[in-house]
Amino acid sequence: MDCHTGSVMDSVTEQLLKEVEHSYKSTGRLTDEILSALQFVFQTTLLPALDLVDQRNVTRISSPSGRIVYQVVGSSGTPYTCLATSIYCSCPAYKFSVLLKQDHIMCKHNLAIRLAVAMGLCKELQVSNQELVKVITNIE
Repeated sequence: MDCHTGSVMDSVTEQLLKEVEHSYKSTGRLTDEILSALQFVFQTTLLPALDLVDQRNVTRISSPSGRIVYQVVGSSGTPYTCLATSIYCSCPAYKFSVLLKQDHIMCKHNLAIRLAVAMGLCKELQVSNQELVKVITNIE
């Protein structure tokens, strides 16, 4: 994926997430049109990501320093750490499908975070700065 393609996809992704937020806030659900668009862009990662959101497996972890990370409990029960400012995830699929093969825009955990944030469905956890360091340093 070249730089221009990446920025176009970022723009499309952001617009879709705004639509998700608007639809969910106004009706409490996602329209078929939005789900179709999400499926077109995210393909095989969409349904597992929506499942993670439905199960309330997305937690926003913040500290007094203002740093934020997300933790998503995957379908196997393993917690994966994702950075708030990027699409980084500690899961194997991020390394293989996003970085190596480049056949996915983001992993299901990162998509779940973006959907949960847009829909207002993140759990919130405040921890000390030291506890956040422990969460971050457990990233492989």
